[in-house]
Amino acid sequence: MQFRTDRQRVQGLGTSHSGVHHWWSQRLTAVGMLILVPLFLFPFVRALGTDFETAREIYGHPFNAVVAILTLAVGFLHLKQGLQVVIEDYVHDKPVRTAMLVANVVLCAAFAFTGIFAVAKIAFA
Repeated sequence: MQFRTDRQRVQGLGTSHSGVHHWWSQRLTAVGMLILVPLFLFPFVRALGTDFETAREIYGHPFNAVVAILTLAVGFLHLKQGLQVVIEDYVHDKPVRTAMLVANVVLCAAFAFTGIFAVAKIAFA
């Protein structure tokens, strides 16, 4: 039994009408994290255990600051997408699922903006 129309098959749309966009987005953020995390770790390890002025000097370089900001943004986007899949797959009560999805978006955005603000304050203040 076919659940998809001819048009959906041609456009590559599934029953949710979003196609493979979410899947590709998750893969792209994963590849982004593979590139960004090593670039983030080198200055981060150098800054561990130092005083504020040394951390400010390390993240005062635009490359280190931009990599840190991108790592936080891409990392929390990847986390949001992964948690969304888990919530949609395993939470079956619709009101609870909706509340959890909203909380997922709000909390991931709040943590991402807080981290980005902290890096920007250290780097550019």
